[in-house]
Amino acid sequence: MIDIKTFDVATEGRTDIINITRIIDEMVKSSKIKSGLVNVFVAGSTAGVTTIEYEPNLIKDVKNVLERIAPENADYEHHKTWGDDNGSSHVRSTLIKPSMVIPFKDKNLLLGTWQQVVLIDFDTKPRKREIVLTIIGE
Repeated sequence: MIDIKTFDVATEGRTDIINITRIIDEMVKSSKIKSGLVNVFVAGSTAGVTTIEYEPNLIKDVKNVLERIAPENADYEHHKTWGDDNGSSHVRSTLIKPSMVIPFKDKNLLLGTWQQVVLIDFDTKPRKREIVLTIIGE
């Protein structure tokens, strides 16, 4: 059985990290599927989905590391293509990826104690991001 659900998240951009665990958990619980997998996907090429321990200092650490790996103000070839300023956003998205799969059993996500699912918006302006959940199981 497959169930597809969507929800939107308003972001501030610039590596905005938003905890979406509760929404995913509620949607899995409201599904007719008892156990299986949920694929979490963000539509767009300048955002990603991953897990972290969602606490303020780790959020700062993640942002600092991404800034060192793909600095926002670097000269990206992508800027020449469209005349925009979000080359770092695209590079960061290739590192974090737009989707992940989470197992669940008896309608409970099988996440670690401190593991939270986050949306990270790397774009250079606020956005409305669509999250697509594909819930697969029985």
